[in-house]
Amino acid sequence: MIEYIKNQNSENSIYVLLTDTGTLFTKLIKQFTAAPYNHASLALDAELNELFSFGRKQATNPWSAGFVQEDVYEGTFRHFPGTRCQLLRLHVSKRQRTNAVRIIQSFQNDQQAYRYNLIGLLGVLVNLDIEQKNAYFCSQFVAEALRSTGLSLWDRPSSLVTPEDIRRHPAFETLYEGYLFDYPLLDGERLSRERNGAELWRRQAV
Repeated sequence: MIEYIKNQNSENSIYVLLTDTGTLFTKLIKQFTAAPYNHASLALDAELNELFSFGRKQATNPWSAGFVQEDVYEGTFRHFPGTRCQLLRLHVSKRQRTNAVRIIQSFQNDQQAYRYNLIGLLGVLVNLDIEQKNAYFCSQFVAEALRSTGLSLWDRPSSLVTPEDIRRHPAFETLYEGYLFDYPLLDGERLSRERNGAELWRRQAV
């Protein structure tokens, strides 16, 4: 499995990580969607070192959200060790991948200008298209980034694309599904160190 995933990590790939942290917020969304995963992130590598989305800027504050480069080891995920995930791979041309990198860089350069599209998220739950300037929720960001590379995978606005739509699209190949921290390409030593740090953080917070 490890060698297979490594062999897929080529310059002709883009990845989408779907996750379920089990937080109160995701449980609430799941009441509407009944989908296994309700958060989507765009990754440029199979090791998940370059992982981007719209979500929490602080692990303990779900209301402080926007464009983020997610860190599997030190970010929000480490506070939710039971996170389950599905890693998807999308075959792209070299030009499309280059475009994707440029799009991510443009978000990074102006990240303070972007905010979380909470109203849009509520809209997609009732199939209502609500777009706001410089505002995205996670799957809207993924769909729009892919669309901007020249990949039009859905015949509806990005603001109506859900993580489940991404999961079910035939263009994506599943590379891994299971617990995030069991994903074989993560750095085991670093993961163990951060797990211990997260456990200490939880004890101090009690």
